[in-house]
Amino acid sequence: MKGMDDMSDQVLSPGNVRLAAAPAAREEAIRAAGGILVEAGAVTPAYVDAMLEREQSVSTYMGNLLAIPHGTNESKDAILRSALSITRYDQPIDWGGEQVRFVVGIAGIGDEHLEILSRIALVFSDEDEVERLLAVGDADELYAALGEVNG
Repeated sequence: MKGMDDMSDQVLSPGNVRLAAAPAAREEAIRAAGGILVEAGAVTPAYVDAMLEREQSVSTYMGNLLAIPHGTNESKDAILRSALSITRYDQPIDWGGEQVRFVVGIAGIGDEHLEILSRIALVFSDEDEVERLLAVGDADELYAALGEVNG
């Protein structure tokens, strides 16, 4: 398979996919999503603050149980490489009055995040696909099911 030898080519790596049992507040979920990106070496901690800042100005809720928190345009210099984090929560998070089960943290160099976003949107626009993602049993299965976002 293309790119499997070099995980650094992939915006989504297995270690960036998590399942979380405890329901979180929106801010906690954003911090967790950003924290995974920091751990992965994709962003500096300043990017997490920018993710919180963006959420205050505009909700990143996308519909179909999905939110995609990301930083402000001013935080581009805090991005070291393009990457995603994906967390599925067992219980819905109240996201400004909407229900969220999937929190996808995103950091993109240049305009790369636009292509990544369009691939995620395609997956989550299909309700059957969302049901399938809710049903997978562990993080490895979730990664496998979402591997197509790597292109």
